[in-house]
Amino acid sequence: MILPIVAFGTPVLKQKAQDISADYPNLNDLISNMFQTMYNANGVGLAAPQVGLSIRLFIVDATPFADDEPHLKGFKKTFINAQIIEETGETWSFNEGCLSIPGIREDVTRHREILIRYQDENFNSFEEKISGILARVIQHEYDHIEGVLFTDRLSSLRKTLLKSKLSNISRGQVKIDYRMKFPMLRK
Repeated sequence: MILPIVAFGTPVLKQKAQDISADYPNLNDLISNMFQTMYNANGVGLAAPQVGLSIRLFIVDATPFADDEPHLKGFKKTFINAQIIEETGETWSFNEGCLSIPGIREDVTRHREILIRYQDENFNSFEEKISGILARVIQHEYDHIEGVLFTDRLSSLRKTLLKSKLSNISRGQVKIDYRMKFPMLRK
């Protein structure tokens, strides 16, 4: 089932998400629905807060980056209760977008390598060092479960220049070709 993606301005996007356990209700269905939702919106990652759930769950399918990094062909993974232990290596800028902030792309600086601890959909535990574009995608999705948006990583000037566009998104004044849910206007 394709879920609505919540838009910029929805409070759940700014909350630090909670850990979950293996008995979380309908978890396999949720993960399946999140993958369907992500593919429907042409994304490479989706975090539970983006579908309105403040839980530490995100998914990644980095296959679209396989032309540049062949080892990413078929890379599809679920991350539960993730913790980035360290970010290392040089920092580099890359143009990022977000399904919750359609129509806006900006250069964001991130570390090239991460060490991450997480559980998969079967609650098997892993600790992995990840680098390159995959580390970037994971850092972006990880930020979502920490209540951080990529726009929070921009300079004050860039944020000011984007203010009216972001306001329009929160009001639903944006062209999209996937299901979204917009926060109510504040008076």
